Parts: sequence; C-alpha cells; structure tokens
Amino acid sequence: MGNQFTEALSQTNFTALDWVLVALYLSISLFIGLRVKKYARNMSNYLGAGRAVGACLGIATMTGTEMGLITVMYSSQKGFTGGFAAFHIALIAAAVTLLVGITGFIVCRLRDLQILTIPEFYEKRFDRKTRILGGIMLALGGILNMGLFLKVGSMFIVGITGMSQDSRALPVVMTVLLVLVLVYTVLGGMISVIVTDYIQFVVLSFGILAATFICLRELGWGQVMETIQSLKGDAGFNPVNAESGFGLSYIAWMAMLGLVGCAIWPTAVARALAMESTQAVKKQYVWSSLSFMIRFMIPYFWGICAFVFIMTMAPDLKALFFPSNPEIQAVDNLYAMPIFLGRILPAGLIGIITAAMIAAFMSTHDSYLLCWSSVITQDIIAPIRGGRLSTASRILWTRILIVVIGLYILYWGLVYEGNDDIWDYMSVTGAIYFTGAFSLLVGGLYWKGASSNGAFLSLLSGMGALLGLDPVQRMTGLKEVDASTGEVLRAWFTSDQIGLMTVAFSLGVFILGSLIFPDNKKTALPTDTEAAQG
Repeated sequence: MGNQFTEALSQTNFTALDWVLVALYLSISLFIGLRVKKYARNMSNYLGAGRAVGACLGIATMTGTEMGLITVMYSSQKGFTGGFAAFHIALIAAAVTLLVGITGFIVCRLRDLQILTIPEFYEKRFDRKTRILGGIMLALGGILNMGLFLKVGSMFIVGITGMSQDSRALPVVMTVLLVLVLVYTVLGGMISVIVTDYIQFVVLSFGILAATFICLRELGWGQVMETIQSLKGDAGFNPVNAESGFGLSYIAWMAMLGLVGCAIWPTAVARALAMESTQAVKKQYVWSSLSFMIRFMIPYFWGICAFVFIMTMAPDLKALFFPSNPEIQAVDNLYAMPIFLGRILPAGLIGIITAAMIAAFMSTHDSYLLCWSSVITQDIIAPIRGGRLSTASRILWTRILIVVIGLYILYWGLVYEGNDDIWDYMSVTGAIYFTGAFSLLVGGLYWKGASSNGAFLSLLSGMGALLGLDPVQRMTGLKEVDASTGEVLRAWFTSDQIGLMTVAFSLGVFILGSLIFPDNKKTALPTDTEAAQG
C-alpha cells in the first residue's frame, strides 16, 4: 500500500514554477512581519491592533482567519463522506452569524467594555478566581482544539505537491510551516496578523474561485449530482436521513457551534474587540455571514468532487481509499481532496492555489497562537501576579508562549491517534471552553442574578466535553470495541449528543449555582444604551 500511495502522490501537476510562486508568497509574508514589528509597542496594539480596525478590513481579516486551511481540510472531509447533506452546516453558520450581526448579541456588549480577552470580562463581571479558571479552561480547550491544525495542513501540502509519504515529508513540512508562522506572529502581534490576513484574503478568494471553476469544468455539474445520487442516494442530500451520518441531534449541535464560531470563539471575538465601533462590529458580522457560509460550502464541494473523481475517473485512487479487501487499511480520506486538486489543476495555477492554502494555514495559526498565548499572559499569569506585570513583560511572555504552544502542536500532531473526523474532534475539544463560556457570557451580560460561584462551577463542568473524544470513549467504555480488530461495535452516545448534554449541564449548573450561592456584592452590567453606543 505504501508504494501504491507514493505512486498516486507522484501524479500531481505541481512543478518547479509552482514552488517559486509559493516561495515568493511566503517571502512577502515574512517581510510584512518584520516591517510591522515597530508598531507593536503596547498590549493594546499587540493584541487589539489599537482598536482601530474598520468594517471592510474587519470583514476581510475575519474571513482570512476563519477560512483557514484546517477549515478547507475538515470541510472537504465532510463533503467527501457526507455529500451535499453536509451543506446544512454552512447554511446554519450563515444564519446564526447574520442574526448576531443584526442584534449585536454578546459581541457588541463585549466591545463596549473595551476588554482584550473574554476572561477579562469574567473578572469585571464576577471575580479574579473566575478569570483565572476561565483563562485556564480557554487555553486548555483552545490549545487542544488546534492540536491537529499543523498536521492536517501539512497533509494538504504533501498531497498536492506529490511528496512521498514514505519519506520524512510530513514532519519536515510541519516544522517548516510552524517556523514561518512563529516568526512573523512573534514579531508583529495582531497588527501583523490583520495586515497579512488582508493579503491572504485576496489571494485566497482568487484561489478558491479558480479551483471551483476547474472542478466544474473537469467533472460537470450533472456528473457530480448523478454520482452522488447513485452511490449515496437520499443520504447524500438529506442530513436527516438515517444513513447520512448526521441526524437531528447533529443539526442542533451545528446550530450551537454556529453561535460559538462567531460570537463566543475567541479568535472571532478578537476581531470584534479590535473594531473601531459597535456599528462597525455589526456591519462586519452581517457581511461576514456570507463568508462564513462560503468557507464551508466551497470546501464541501471540493470534497464531493474528489469523491466523484475517485469513484468514476481514478481506479488507482479508488483502490486506495475504498479497498475491496477489508483486511487492507484505507488511506486517510483527508488526502483525497489535495490529491484530487493536484491532478486536475494546471501547472502555475496549482502554485497559486497552494500559496492561497498556505495563506489560509498561516492566517489561522497566527490568530490562534496569538489568542491562546495572550489569554495565558493576560488572564492567568498577570492576575496571579496581582496585575504587577509591565507592558514589556506581558509582550515578552506572550511571545515566549507563542513559541511554546507552537512546539506543543508539532508534538501533538505527531502523536495523537483517534478515529474522529477532524471537524468533530475540533467541536469536542472546543467545547471544553465554550460550554462554560456560553453560560458566563449570556448570563453575565444579560442576567443580574448571575453569581461568581455559579460561574466558577459552570466553567469546571466543561471538562465533561472530553467524553466526546474517540480515545476517551474507548477508554471509558462509552464505545464497545472489538478487542481483536479495534472496530467500534456500538457507541452509547455520539460526540454531538455528548456536546449538547454538556452545554445543557453547564447552563443548569450556572443557574443553580447562582441561585444557591448568590454574590453578596452586585456587579454593574452594561446597559442596552451603552451596548448600542460606539
């Protein structure tokens, strides 16, 4: 199987010209990181870009961050396995983001408080211990969440360029990409992130549109639809179908994740906190709702096209991804989309597409590394030190932590073994943070009776989300596994069901904890008038 896979990778159209285009783009990104270093002199500039980002730039940079290579990869995987039924995730994300943009739910009130991180709100609304625990939960969930980003992104590079899996290609690519991201993120902070995100938005927009056009030209819309219908049936179009792999509980979980992705997840909220006004925040979210939908739909379609191509036009790949012999292990379906693009895109254009995907990779990693490192500095180290931490020390700690987290994700990407789809892995690990954060943000901003004790207990309950991870389910007996083959015989709960139960449990703990252990001292909440100002 190793030789067959190496041969399959070697049939890419990637040439020396494409390597030149990729190298040129990476050089520009590093140059920007060096140039903007002089502007990152305080934490407001380093983490929040001086809170001077306008609506147009905010839309572009949010799209650049949220349309990361990890998004392209996990979305194409969902399209590959679920067909057009996966489109419901994109439609839900768009609807929820639009609703947040119209109402300003959560994000506008946070922007009015002029905070740099979400745990900073926890201290303003509740107390310092809640902020510290919130920072720990956020960092834990967030760093675990991005643990596979580096590996999955590098799998795209290996697949589309034709590097041999039998060499050390994957860890080498992981190391090189990580070094590039660390250099310009450490140097420039949020200013570097926003400037490079804008350039990446332009490159990425051109790349995905060109690739989608070629997919349609090569396969034809009719052939795509007919193949999905013949091979998947109604399950390839209807997410409620019992054989689709989704279902009603999964759709409900996607609605929750849609809200989290735009209004609670720190990397998206960081864009709102960096905006020049709450009106700019609303405009950013209204228009970004379209990009939130596109960032899912186009990669889903690429995954669908990869499935159709493999099943109808590439018998060598069909033997790899769907072996007829059950004893032969199938190739990881994350490779399907990049191998497909490597075969259909012409030389030159494939270099631009690869540069666009590396741009997407870097725009996500820089934002996430900056976010989690700043949370540890601002919300764990600084409060423990009693706030006696100079600006220079805060920036230094943040930069050190960016490197430490980067080394961790390199390690985790190499050692983690689980059978979760990447999207499901991310939703479970992210839930460690956002199950408690949802309760604290909604309750803290909109309920005067919310207490610090209820908030503290609610944050702790987020650890229950770990039960949704495949290795944890196997270890705890939530999945019955054949001891000889490792095949899952029965799962007591799916990851989406565990996620929904954790959200409900966390909310219940927050309400009961606040009622049973109320605060003696009431903390002032921002008024609706204050939240509407900007």
